[in-house]
Amino acid sequence: MATNTSAAVQPADVTGATGVTDAPCAAGTWLLGSTADLLGDPLAAYLRARREHGDVVRFRAGPPGLRREIYGVFSAEGAQQVLATEAANFRKDNAIYEELRQALGNGLLTSQDEDYRRQRRLIQPLFTRRRVEGYAASVTAEATALADRWRTGPGATGGTVELVEEMHGFALRVVGRVLFGADVEQTTEVVRDSLPLLNERARARALAPVRLPGDWPTPANRRAARAQAALYALCDAIIDRRAGESRGQARPSGPEGGAEDLLTLLMRAENAEDGSLSRAELREQVLIFLLAGHDTTATALTFALHLLARHPDEQRRVREELDGVLDGGRAPTAADVASLPRLSRVLKEAMRLFPPSPAISRLAVAESAIGGRRVPAGAAVLVSQWVVHRHPAYWEDPERFDPERFTPEAEAGRPRYAYFPFGGGPRACIGQHFSTLHSVLSLATLLRAYEVADATDGGAIPLGAGITLLTKGPVPIRVRPRT
Repeated sequence: MATNTSAAVQPADVTGATGVTDAPCAAGTWLLGSTADLLGDPLAAYLRARREHGDVVRFRAGPPGLRREIYGVFSAEGAQQVLATEAANFRKDNAIYEELRQALGNGLLTSQDEDYRRQRRLIQPLFTRRRVEGYAASVTAEATALADRWRTGPGATGGTVELVEEMHGFALRVVGRVLFGADVEQTTEVVRDSLPLLNERARARALAPVRLPGDWPTPANRRAARAQAALYALCDAIIDRRAGESRGQARPSGPEGGAEDLLTLLMRAENAEDGSLSRAELREQVLIFLLAGHDTTATALTFALHLLARHPDEQRRVREELDGVLDGGRAPTAADVASLPRLSRVLKEAMRLFPPSPAISRLAVAESAIGGRRVPAGAAVLVSQWVVHRHPAYWEDPERFDPERFTPEAEAGRPRYAYFPFGGGPRACIGQHFSTLHSVLSLATLLRAYEVADATDGGAIPLGAGITLLTKGPVPIRVRPRT
């Protein structure tokens, strides 16, 4: 567990500061405050709070005596303050990260202070652009296999594909292959069954006004313990096998294209200052990469295809770009990404409208002021991409799908944190280059082979917010092979 160094942070001088006032409070019930809204439809609750009260809003959750206050931050400037310029004052000491640490360990997503800095120094060299591009062949191989499977399945008859399940399975196979190489087959079933359960449990426990001890033998705790044990056993077995291989046993093949799988590189990561990762640290990093690496990319792919299915004119323009770049129908490569700006803009717009992480939570160490509103020491703080990505100060007609928002000229005219799907500041996602490469190459492979059309009734997709964006129902499209 990371050591808390919050005592080193000096309180900001905001008491009595000119123009600094208490944040307005979102409407709620006398008994439970905003609990029902935050549990039932948090995304709508965040949007309504900003519309009615402004860019910094207090939510009260829980019954009297057990009530907590959560400060919602809904502006680009506020997001930059919390995540970047005053990041030391807003830490991961809150309930959601405590629950994730209990479930998945103290990896890059959950660690803090020197633990985090040491891990980041050891792991950052494995995520350089050159390293990441070495995994491009693994991505396109899996995407081509998916396209081939559609051709003998729904694509043969112009049938439907349910994107949520399909993209999560696909993204998990890609991330598993990049992490484990030839060991990918045994990972997918265990991860698919276990990670969502632990993810949802962490969210639910973090919001509960009273949390029962995690080791009490309740049905929920027993299910979580079984899921955690299965994940730990899987990772430990693969790590042990790799350790044996390093002592002279035969080494399985890694990802296509000659790139070594990430687990092998993690096991070799070492420097004079930080040493190397322990066996437990290896497992923790692998679990975090499995969770963050596949879930967020699957969401981005799901909604990029969904939006293109609903906007055939934009889909046609993307296909024209692909046909011009991928001459002869060849598979895309990492070198092609820079030549696919329209497809990249579609991906960015999909992540604006459907950010894979709809909110980021922190704990204020010292009192501060955000947007002229006082945020006390010890306050729970929530910065919402879902709301900032729809803020009318930065986005005209914000609910409209418009990839042209991401031309270089348009991007230059907006605040830095008007768009931050990968977070920002010193805790920005280490895997954002891989996620972007994975998404663009996968979309290019599938759209080169298929036309997609909407298979819903045209209504809104029901959504929820956990650690990541949650779909509460199917997202179907029709697929038809291109002629």
